[in-house]
Amino acid sequence: MIRYFASRLAWGLPTLFVILTVTFFLIRIAPGGPFDEEQTLPAQIKRNLDAAYGLDQPLWVQYGRYLRGVAHGDFGPSFKYKDFTVTELISQGLPVSATLGSLAMALALIIGVLIGILAALRHQRWGDQAVMAAAVIGITVPSFVLLPFLALIFGVYLRWLPVAGWEPGSARHYVLPVIALTLPPLAFISRLTRASMLEVLRSPYIRTARAKGLPERIILWRHALRPALVPVAGFLAPAVAAIMTGSLVVESISGLPGIGRYLVQGALNRDYTLVMGMVVVYSALLIAMGLLVDLLYAWLDPRIRFQT
Repeated sequence: MIRYFASRLAWGLPTLFVILTVTFFLIRIAPGGPFDEEQTLPAQIKRNLDAAYGLDQPLWVQYGRYLRGVAHGDFGPSFKYKDFTVTELISQGLPVSATLGSLAMALALIIGVLIGILAALRHQRWGDQAVMAAAVIGITVPSFVLLPFLALIFGVYLRWLPVAGWEPGSARHYVLPVIALTLPPLAFISRLTRASMLEVLRSPYIRTARAKGLPERIILWRHALRPALVPVAGFLAPAVAAIMTGSLVVESISGLPGIGRYLVQGALNRDYTLVMGMVVVYSALLIAMGLLVDLLYAWLDPRIRFQT
């Protein structure tokens, strides 16, 4: 297992390098620049700005300089947030985004698994059908549509929760964004758990355990649960990716100062270094999540053996 972990980690670094390289050149060749405003700048001022940020140098020189900075943990200055470096913006926004995403993923996993198990145990009953109908709705409604709807009900009409904005240390500002990000992956997880649990409960070794007279709760928790969670573990990486991409819009709508909001603003403003820094962070998180999912497979199903 240690050899496999080291092997996957070694493959993750080249993957991150490829993503960084492709993103660097794509954003540089895209139309527009960080200093293109509605009012055209005088040519001399624009040349001075380009020289100050090194944008007047050849593209390969800029690329080499950026790689050296990233290797030392320096993502460069932000072109739009004049008083901050990209590293400082990441350190400010990452705790907010990490809290938002972690809460959404934890709630989706815990509640989705429990709902899926209950639906499987009540197969073809009204509770099972109600859960599956609700799951279909949760799958079809994206988080950026769900959030304004929740804000309208709980923020405008009932006035229980803030519609948008941010107050450090206040948990109330997290509630609606977390719910909006939780529901779509929760629906997928509940359906996956239900289908997998039904398949496992029909397997021969479960019938054998029942024939031996084992209590149903022992069969469920000791023999059926771990194999049933294998498909759910495979969905965790796409679920994290969905939550990350959903947070880009959710943070912008709700006004949370997370890295998703910075990424959207950086892309709109052609803030090269800000976009690059956020892409590196998101890519590193997804690669790390993929590695954790592979390790989780081995824990859930000891029969799985990885080839290094």
